[in-house]
Amino acid sequence: METPKYKRVLLKISGEALAGEKKFGLDFEVMGRVAEVIRECVEMGVQVGVVIGGGNFWRGVKNGEGYIERTRADHMGMLATAMNCMAMADVLEQKGVDVRIQTALEIRAVAEPYIRARAIRHLEKGRVVIFGCGTGNPFFSTDTAAVLRAAEIGAEVILLAKNIDGVYDSDPAKNADARKFDVITYDDVLAQHLAVMDSTATSLSMDNHIPVLVFALKDPYNIIRVLKGEKIGTIVHEG
Repeated sequence: METPKYKRVLLKISGEALAGEKKFGLDFEVMGRVAEVIRECVEMGVQVGVVIGGGNFWRGVKNGEGYIERTRADHMGMLATAMNCMAMADVLEQKGVDVRIQTALEIRAVAEPYIRARAIRHLEKGRVVIFGCGTGNPFFSTDTAAVLRAAEIGAEVILLAKNIDGVYDSDPAKNADARKFDVITYDDVLAQHLAVMDSTATSLSMDNHIPVLVFALKDPYNIIRVLKGEKIGTIVHEG
């Protein structure tokens, strides 16, 4: 079996990606394909942490704006991520993958509270750890949570699975001439206000020297290609 390029990774999956073509809720066909790929990662000996967004159910800023106080709207978003985590854990378990859910908000009936040392121990035992409820704090995105967890568990790379196949200089859905970057620095992402992650998440990954690989989840096997060292998507790193 090929030696993977990375030993420990943090996979960030947007809630919208889990919704597939439905744009809302959960597409279990998409989730099944993702779960099969995660299982293959584990079989390769890669330790996998996962952070999942909640935008397929609720986006605090967008859905709550003007109606619900921001802090409460963000907490609702955290609960949306917990729903996604439970669904993803179940699909993984059906594929024979050993999984643990840890949440930043305590929901002890369905998940462990986030404890760094315990998370690392699970990873070392070959379990997939799914981190829910973002950072547990309002005003921080799940992208920021992904970078924070990656730094805490010592992940070598953040795999940012999106509905788009990399980083572009403008929105490819609106501009047919949008140019895709193979490699770009954190500084350029921040200076050009490119929609990779929010500025807090980008700064945090830069400060902690964690490269971010942006790729399309449309073909989940891209995750395996990345681990094999193939050039997929866009890599964001230090200059």
